[in-house]
Amino acid sequence: MAGVRPPAVAGLFYPADPHELWGTVREYLAAARSAGPTPKAMVVPHAGYVYSGPVAAAAYGRLAASGPAFSRVVLVGPAHRAALRGVAASGAEAFATPLGRVPVDRSATTLILSLPQVGVDDEAHAPEHGLEVQLPFLQTVLADFTLVPLVVGDATPEEVDEVLEVLWDGPETLVVVSTDLSHYLDYEAARRLDLATSRAIEALRPEEIRPEQACGWTGLVALLAVARRHGLRARTLELRNSGDAAGPRHMVVGYGAYVLEPPASARQEAEVAAEAVSPALAVVE
Repeated sequence: MAGVRPPAVAGLFYPADPHELWGTVREYLAAARSAGPTPKAMVVPHAGYVYSGPVAAAAYGRLAASGPAFSRVVLVGPAHRAALRGVAASGAEAFATPLGRVPVDRSATTLILSLPQVGVDDEAHAPEHGLEVQLPFLQTVLADFTLVPLVVGDATPEEVDEVLEVLWDGPETLVVVSTDLSHYLDYEAARRLDLATSRAIEALRPEEIRPEQACGWTGLVALLAVARRHGLRARTLELRNSGDAAGPRHMVVGYGAYVLEPPASARQEAEVAAEAVSPALAVVE
């Protein structure tokens, strides 16, 4: 498919008016805690902004604060609306939002198409919200970047791991995994399960996370395995659910924001050790 993949959920998951969208994203970022090292990878939620926007902003605020020179973003999320085997790349030249167009990295796409689990499937991308809702945040905090959009269907974590490893590269590349956490539990049950998920993420122990703990489970556990091999550390920045925002509490969806970053300096480690408990995790204990 040549041309531009148009926005599918503008006006539904986030504002369709560019001025309103810009202001909404900036407001979320201004309220987010943002201090810390520049991450190599992030895990962010993908619900409507009224539910998960402030949580996602906790991770994107880190990018805004550190001023990184990322020129490529590998964006991975689950297939919500398409039956798909393997990993779907896009044949589009760019992805559009009300804030403008983001060019697709054609050379990176060509590179991973050599893997048997990767193919071009624009029908899988066309209705997919999990990647799209990340783009306005990325457009706001990064000056200029290309995109490698990947929708994961029926694939193993090992297959996604292989794709991420090929695209990992150096400090110019940011990896973003889009996933929500628990689905349709009551408020307290969701808090307990999402806390267990967060602790497994922080320990880089993907083997402790089950598919029902995250809708983007495959991409999440693949990222944790790659991060562990590359010696990164993971931190929880925010952990909430829809019951903390605009939704009822008898049936909620969990949202977490996480960064995976290089090991901290001795001074940073001492500062972390001085904290009794991670502020993001303390909210749900």
